[in-house]
Amino acid sequence: MFGTVLRYARHYPQRAITALKTDPLGLLETLQDRIVQEREYRRGPCIHDATPNWESRLHAALAISPPCAAIAEFHTEWPKAVAAVAAKGINVGPESFNGYNDGDGALVRAIWCLVRHLKPQNVVETGVAHGFTSRFILEAMERNGSGRLSSIDRPPLDPQMQKQIGIAVDERLSGRWTLIRGTSRRCLPGLLKRLGTIDLFVHDSLHTERNVLFELECAWRHLRRGGALVVDDIDSNRGFRTFTERHPGQTLLVCEAEPVRPDHRRFNKKGLFGIILRKAA
Repeated sequence: MFGTVLRYARHYPQRAITALKTDPLGLLETLQDRIVQEREYRRGPCIHDATPNWESRLHAALAISPPCAAIAEFHTEWPKAVAAVAAKGINVGPESFNGYNDGDGALVRAIWCLVRHLKPQNVVETGVAHGFTSRFILEAMERNGSGRLSSIDRPPLDPQMQKQIGIAVDERLSGRWTLIRGTSRRCLPGLLKRLGTIDLFVHDSLHTERNVLFELECAWRHLRRGGALVVDDIDSNRGFRTFTERHPGQTLLVCEAEPVRPDHRRFNKKGLFGIILRKAA
């Protein structure tokens, strides 16, 4: 750990000093997560075979006959959302938020359809960044006429990046949104206990097997029958695979991402996300 501390302090001296003064626990958690991430990433990607025609299979599992009107809605709203954030001078796409990715078009479209069709009352997500996923969850809820989103995000140590959290979310939607600043390890168990039951959970925070399994196991205990889990970047660690092996018998979809430009860090230049539909009975 000492080597990680030195590397971080050397690369980001002002951030380290500020964090040490204002949030020493947050700095410690960041460094611990970096150690875990570095160790896991040395294993290489966790390669899955993508599910052919995953959107058709998703809608079939939801008993939605084609064509899906929600997809047409999404294709109208997505370019508007991207353009609105870009107009603020914010970079969009892979590595655009403190080295991390925004929610890509396929991921957000899948979540949009899940919200429009499942009509969830309680949705929880971890990881916000610029907030594209948050925006579309909230917009879908607005069209449904019900639902609340609770989001957990650990603010970056960089003060300038902190100002960009949720910048894509339209203010008119904020009445349905609760943003909790902190780590999922600290905040998620208490949030789920307060909510009792959730209908949809979205993981898009720290992508390590340790963190993915922690979040999914917590969420699973509160996820209603017929609800869904969505897990981004499943190729970056073994968390999704391990979780699905522990909980067999569910509907699983492995989906190719659609980043606005190629992501050269990924084995397929796109990345993968996963959907787990919990059996209704």
